[in-house]
Amino acid sequence: MTVQSDLKKAIAAAEAAKGTYAMAAESTEDQTAKQKYQQMRAEMDNHLMFLNNRVNYLDSNNSLNQEQQQPQQEL
Repeated sequence: MTVQSDLKKAIAAAEAAKGTYAMAAESTEDQTAKQKYQQMRAEMDNHLMFLNNRVNYLDSNNSLNQEQQQPQQEL
């Protein structure tokens, strides 16, 4: 497994958690719990920003990725 695929799995899990927190915030009437769910959702935004930035960095700085993206020249 590559680092990029691990990060993409982490991104998917973070997106799922973010959605779960948003649904929990909407479905509770307890204002304290609602605020905590909203805070947790906002924290997931920070996690997602870091993970996406890391994937972008690896994509642009990994020589193996750059070689795969360039078309092969015929000899």
